[in-house]
Amino acid sequence: MFTDFYKQEAGFVVSTELVLIATILVLGLIVGLSEIQHAVVAELNDISDATGNVNQSYWYTGFSKEKQGAQGFSSYTRGSAELDQTDDCDDNQCDIACDVPVDEGPKHY
Repeated sequence: MFTDFYKQEAGFVVSTELVLIATILVLGLIVGLSEIQHAVVAELNDISDATGNVNQSYWYTGFSKEKQGAQGFSSYTRGSAELDQTDDCDDNQCDIACDVPVDEGPKHY
């Protein structure tokens, strides 16, 4: 009788081991994916810092051609200039983080 009981429960030990192994694997995947998320966010932050440090200022002079034998211009182009200012989040000035919790307002029914 004990031998029959042991044979019937043989699969129980194997399935328990598989559940334990699967649980450990899932927990390891959760921790690993969390670390991957933090690494990707850190690299994207580095890329945004590099982009923010690019100086996008420019200037160019105008061009003009006077008419021959008359007053005025036959053609001209105005110059332009743009000075790059520091943006809000350039050089890691602001962190990507959650805001503090805010109480809910009154509910209107």
